[in-house]
Amino acid sequence: MKIGIIGSGNIGGTLTRRLRSLGHDVTVANSRGPESLADLAAETGATAGTVEDAVRDAELVAIAIPVKAVPDLPAQLFDGKLVIDTDNYYPQRDGEIPELLDRSLSSSRWTADRLNGARVVKVFNTIQAGHLMENGKPAGSPDRIALPVAADDADAKRVVMELVDELGFDPVDAGTLDESWRQQPDTPVYGTDRDAEGVRQGLAEARP
Repeated sequence: MKIGIIGSGNIGGTLTRRLRSLGHDVTVANSRGPESLADLAAETGATAGTVEDAVRDAELVAIAIPVKAVPDLPAQLFDGKLVIDTDNYYPQRDGEIPELLDRSLSSSRWTADRLNGARVVKVFNTIQAGHLMENGKPAGSPDRIALPVAADDADAKRVVMELVDELGFDPVDAGTLDESWRQQPDTPVYGTDRDAEGVRQGLAEARP
């Protein structure tokens, strides 16, 4: 697939490395410009570009940036795009966003509302970057880590679940974007390496 990645930190950099190792065509961008990505591009064979470069021709775009930076993205570029939202809202970093502080909206719904017509899928927000890099296993392996995947668009969810499996993790259907609060920080599945049954149990046990 032709994949754009916005953000080159822990999760963005890890996804760049993993997806390139699987043979995907990756363009990576960040807020500091393509020049700052020269080392990552040289290491992985990814293309360093602008945000516009990463989004324009991509079949799938992953965003791995602070939630507070989402409104700065060029929303019109995302119309109709399949977008993976890996972000978590941390008030101490992202500041006070009232509807996220009071949990009246999931952070993914808030993000989707700011990306024009994007088909947003929530995943990769519950796993540590080092585990995403190193702990993928073939399908059927015992103790394979599972990742919750939430989206409103069934086709977008299917595509992303297949990608999660390709990366070495069991995808678990976590419902809609409005239900994705069940995988946000301070829930049973957040930051844990549960198997598929454990993720389903953790999602069910989550409380607002």
